[in-house]
Amino acid sequence: MKQVLENLFPFLRWFPMSQQSLRSDLIAGITVALVIVPQSMAYAQLAGLPVVYGLYASLVPVIIASLWGSCSQLHTGPVAMLSLMSAAALIPFASPGSDRFIELSIMLALMVGVLRLLLGLFRLGVIVNFLSSPVIVGFTNAAALIIGLSQFSKVLGVPFPRTDFYLGDLWNVVTQVSEAHWPTVLIALGAWAVMHFGRKLAPSFPSILAAVVLATGVSAAIGFERNTTVSLDQVADPAFTGMARDYASASDSVERLTERLSELNEAIRAAEEEAEGQPSSEGAAAKAEREELDARLARAKAQRNELTIDLHAHTLTREEGRFVAAEEGDWRFNRMAGEGRVQLAAGGAVVGSIPEGLPSFNVPVIDQTLMWELLPAALVMALIGFMEATSISKAIAAQTGERIDTSKELVGQGLGNIVGSFFGSYTVSGSFSRSAVAARTGAKTGLFAIISAVGVMVVLLYLTPYLYHLPQAVLAVIVMTAVFGLIRVQPLVQAWKVERPAAVIGIITFLATLYLAPDLANGILLGVILTILAYLIQTMRPRAEIVARRPDGGLGGIEAHGLEPMSEDYVPVRFDGSLSFINVAYFEDIILEARSRFPKARTILVIGSGINSMDSSGEEKVRELVDRLQKQGVTLAFSSLKSQVRRVFENGDLVERIGVDNIYADKETALRALQEEERQLGDASPA
Repeated sequence: MKQVLENLFPFLRWFPMSQQSLRSDLIAGITVALVIVPQSMAYAQLAGLPVVYGLYASLVPVIIASLWGSCSQLHTGPVAMLSLMSAAALIPFASPGSDRFIELSIMLALMVGVLRLLLGLFRLGVIVNFLSSPVIVGFTNAAALIIGLSQFSKVLGVPFPRTDFYLGDLWNVVTQVSEAHWPTVLIALGAWAVMHFGRKLAPSFPSILAAVVLATGVSAAIGFERNTTVSLDQVADPAFTGMARDYASASDSVERLTERLSELNEAIRAAEEEAEGQPSSEGAAAKAEREELDARLARAKAQRNELTIDLHAHTLTREEGRFVAAEEGDWRFNRMAGEGRVQLAAGGAVVGSIPEGLPSFNVPVIDQTLMWELLPAALVMALIGFMEATSISKAIAAQTGERIDTSKELVGQGLGNIVGSFFGSYTVSGSFSRSAVAARTGAKTGLFAIISAVGVMVVLLYLTPYLYHLPQAVLAVIVMTAVFGLIRVQPLVQAWKVERPAAVIGIITFLATLYLAPDLANGILLGVILTILAYLIQTMRPRAEIVARRPDGGLGGIEAHGLEPMSEDYVPVRFDGSLSFINVAYFEDIILEARSRFPKARTILVIGSGINSMDSSGEEKVRELVDRLQKQGVTLAFSSLKSQVRRVFENGDLVERIGVDNIYADKETALRALQEEERQLGDASPA
């Protein structure tokens, strides 16, 4: 009964709690809370959301995942990789930060949660085995670079207009280095120095929190943020006002076209359902219009992005209540602020106002059309998040000795995302950094995660006004320091030494993920496809060779080791693969090649120790070869067959066809018998 209850409510295993356990969880929870507050705000911006949604994602999902998870030290919440993947998946359908974008982010969290829950309930976590180690490393390295470098614009204080080609966007940032806001750069460098040297001098010191507090204090003291909203009539620069109006027009076009595309997708889906999958004139017309709108939307986005960079480079100065063009002007374009109005900035970007209070309960908005379009990205995010959470859990369990149930972890992560989506949370997963902090500070049960969520709750209720002046560059540095630590080259170097094709696939995954960014899902899907193809090719053409004696007495391939054949009278062939429909043709080729190379041979011996299984196609092919070779006076013999393969031989008529005397228990017995037979034939032949 106790076991049944613990399966339904895993948190029951926390009890009874000792005073020492409570104290350890309290210290770990407070420490993790000091990390997650600034980290979650940084990751929310990475996801294209207002920073408060990072705090929302650090509240309810943390509690639910800790209650129903398997690892006591795993901390769930916003993570860098899924934050970027969430933004990349949704940018084609809405503008980052908009109400529509927020709705879709929450819907995507619900989808990821449902997928993870189903994977856990049906114990399908084995799907992650399709992600080989080199593919994971290649993808993680590329994603870390993409995530980290995507924050470079915030460190420079320049715009980073996003398109469907990340490398081009990054180049646009690099070309703006001369336009950098140097106070922003200095604050970013200062925050990095506090975090870097703080960790070096005292690993337990909350260096991230210290950097946030110091940077916020300095920002408030020096008036780091200097914004003003004015009418375009107050800007005495026709070039600037013309570009601003064009920018507003392009932005309106993007919004209208995005909304129309959403309506068209719904219309296409409805037409296909009504026509039951058959072509229809309504569906064809809608698809043609969608194709045209896609092209128009791409042009509108490109125009808006180009204008963003041009406007930011166009500096202004204030003279007698008006703003005029100036080469060394203090004021730059920040954003449009309504009809005929523009916000100018002479300082750096800060977090700004954060809504106070806890998230309210709201049923996520479900867009059925986009749900199907987002499903591939949601599945990849579910698997990547599961892979992260599982690897963290196993690494911690190796130190604590705790037994980890990956299916329960999937259930906990799934429930965390599902319930969290009803309280304004976007997609979450297990965090490397925060789980490591929890383990290092002595967390004993999942109670520590609940205590960290209480810390976030206190911030939302009472402390958000104090975060107004937090520079966004500091949040960017937090993201960059977190993700650049994930980059690992040694595993790919090791894979190159051990299994070069796998290493090549890892490198291709790395390059493809970079090139296809920001659509990270396609990068790892390509890696999975290449891994499966490589496996199929290897399965179709397993190692198979004619063998002979090496100088040390063992057997080796005559070509690989440059050996002389054992005999002209018999040919030993090693086949290291299961005999199934996928490789029987290759098996036939190997046997016929041996027959061709040694035309005088009376016996071809298949050393079957590497044959682990055999299906009906394999059995049929062996039967055909036995009959074919017998007509030519050649015997096909076998040795070292495993019990499951021998059973297939016996259930069919192979034993009778081959002859029980030609099926040997092991290779040495077979070779001795063939040598003796050869000797007897030699003695019997006329001198």
